[in-house]
Formats: sequence, C-alpha cells, structure tokens
Amino acid sequence: MNASLDRSAVARLRDEPLDWRFRQVPTGRTLGETAAARPNLFRDGFLGPLVVLDEAALEHNLTTLADWSARQGLALAPHGKTTMAPALFARQLDLGAWAITVAHAGQARVCRAFGVTRVLVANEFTDPGGLAWLSGELADPGFEFLCFADSVEAVDLMTRGLAGAPRPIDVLVEVGMAGGRTGVRDLAEATAVAKAVSASPALRLAGVAGYEGPAASTADVEGLSAVWSYLDALRTAAVSLHPMVETPRTIVTAGGSAYFDVVAASLTGAWPMPVLPVLRSGAYITHDDGFYRDVSPLGATPRLTGVPPLKPALTAWAQVSSRPEPGLALLAAGKRDLSHDLGMPRPRLHRTADGVTPLEGCEVTAMNDQHTYLRVPADHPLSIGDWVALGISHPCTTFDKWPLIPVTAEDGETVVDLIRTFF
Repeated sequence: MNASLDRSAVARLRDEPLDWRFRQVPTGRTLGETAAARPNLFRDGFLGPLVVLDEAALEHNLTTLADWSARQGLALAPHGKTTMAPALFARQLDLGAWAITVAHAGQARVCRAFGVTRVLVANEFTDPGGLAWLSGELADPGFEFLCFADSVEAVDLMTRGLAGAPRPIDVLVEVGMAGGRTGVRDLAEATAVAKAVSASPALRLAGVAGYEGPAASTADVEGLSAVWSYLDALRTAAVSLHPMVETPRTIVTAGGSAYFDVVAASLTGAWPMPVLPVLRSGAYITHDDGFYRDVSPLGATPRLTGVPPLKPALTAWAQVSSRPEPGLALLAAGKRDLSHDLGMPRPRLHRTADGVTPLEGCEVTAMNDQHTYLRVPADHPLSIGDWVALGISHPCTTFDKWPLIPVTAEDGETVVDLIRTFF
C-alpha cells in the first residue's frame, strides 16, 4: 500500500499570511490569495534575488520518474529532504509514492505534522529526543516507520530509546563501502547488526539499504562500474540476511538521482526470495543545470531510451548591481541564496525592459555571501538593473535557503503558486 498524508493540513498552508518573514514576496495577503491573484514576478512587488520553480518542468519530472519507476517494478520513496515541502510531498504521493524519505528526526517530525503515513529515515536513528518523539508517534496504528542501522551500538541505543513503545519499528541494515560514509563495511558486520536487530524487542529486521552515490561522481564506464560493484555487495547482503528478516518481503533500497538506472537494473533483477525494491531519488523533482544534468540517466546525455529527459525546474533571478570593469558584472545574489557545493550557477537568460534573450558567452567564476561574479564579453550590453536568470547545480542546497518559493507559468513570470518549505 502506498503512503498518504493529511490533505487538510497541506491546504491550511494557503492560509498563512505573507509578511516580512518571507524576504522576496509581496506582503499583505495570504499564500493562497497571492497565488490566486497570479502576480507578475517583476512588476508586482517581488524582491530580488528570487528563486522560482517552473510548473511545467516540475510536473514533467514528477510524472516521468513516477511512471518510469512503476514500469520497472520499483516502489518510489522520494527523498523529501530535497524540498522539505509538504505540498510537493502531496504531489509525489498522488503519483503513487510508497513513502517519503528523510534524513533525521526533525525532518520526520515535519512529515508527521502533515500526516505522512509511511516515513523512511535513510540514516541511523539514535537521537534520544527523536526516539522519545517516535515512541509517541507509534501509538498511531496507521503510521509506519523505517530507519537504518549500521552497528550493534546503534541497535542498543534504539532499543533503549524505544523501551515502552507500543510496537517495534522496522530497521534496515545499512551497507556502506570502504572510504564512504555510513554503513557496514563487510558481510560479517552486517550479520552481527542483523542479529542484534532480530533480538531486540523494539526493532524488527526488514531488509537492507544503501546509497550508491559515494561510489562514483561520473557517468563514464569506470564510474558506472563502481556503482554496479557496490550494488552487487548490497544484493549479496540482502540474500545472506534474508533468513533473519521478519517482514513478508525483504526490503532492498538504494538510489539517488544520479544512477537510478543502475539501481533499477540491479534491484529488479531475479531474487531467490520475495523482495520489495525501493528507489529513494530526491533531486529528480527539479533536476538541475549542473551536476545532475551531467550524470543523470535522464540528463543531457541520457542512458535510458524511450523516456523523456528530465528538465531543470529551478531558476534563480538576480539583478546586475555593478559593472566595475570591462568583462565583469556583479549580480545581487550569492552563497546565501544559491547552491555552490557541486558547481557554480550557470547563466541562462538576460532580461531587460525590452524582453528576455539567451545569455551566451558568460560564466559565473566566483560567489561571495551576497554577490556573484559574472564574466561577460567586454562589449556585452548587460547593464546595471538588468535581470539575469541562472540555472543551479544541486537543488538540495538551494531549497533550504528559501522558506517560500514562487511557481511560475509557462511565461516564466506569472506566479501561479507558492511552495512553503520547512528546514
């Protein structure tokens, strides 16, 4: 059964007054009233810099991965930490999402505030406060919770923290890789963790989990081979631990937004036992103009056939604030506004009073807290006060900077919705 959430709680977000807390939007109305008025991004009181979502691209990406996952036989548990936007969770769940994935207790609490019925924490869950909160949530018989464990010590902490909880939680043994981040490093360690979970009165062994992202950073032959090798180890662990699994099917979950084609091929292959393969992609919802454009199987160089490529759905708009020397423009946006950890923003459009044109021959070379350095041809007509549209690389570290994000229609300027985030 797929997960669901409380539609009325999501609907109540539209009643929130827009005021000084939301630095870029016109004030004096509620979120819903502002969206209904369909204001113009550049003429109706919005303040730059701005980050906006393209509705058509957003819908395309949501439906594309949901449809593709279903055809592959994958359950999709999209990583909600990308957006932390309940209104977007609702759209993912409408398209059949099996669960919403998050990274820690605080994010799980946001999910529960909006009634998400199945939450997967793709991490160890040992925080005492988080375990105390979870114990209370488990009184709701309609709520399902899953998390990872990669050590006997973590199992012991969860067992003590959930003492007195009304029922056990489902735990997945996390399989890591040498030099990677969390996760057991070998099968013997995985077996020890699985045995500890099975012996715990507060936990139930449900399968294995992992994340292939640290195995590679490119989509070349070497990178894809490393991802395959890691997924082979995940499969081996799943088969080996299956006799201890306490659920009807062994859950095997992996998957970011860079190698979900390989994850699908591996997890949906033949198994000697009943398996529920679960994909946890997150950044696919907006895609990007940088890292994921280059490595996604539905990016600029698609590895999948018969599936439309994903589209970049996030755009940042910043005004030119200075032209201090030939060939250099300073934009009024910076690291506090846009991601920069997986590549600099990429110039796309130039907007003046006369219209919008492609911005070519330009490059972002550096960013400060509130400034972006844009190298331009010396004779470029870019002027102070003009607007520049930037594509971003890595949406996960852009969403967290904006508690409210306008959604624009096909013209790129008419605001048709506003998405509330909770980081």
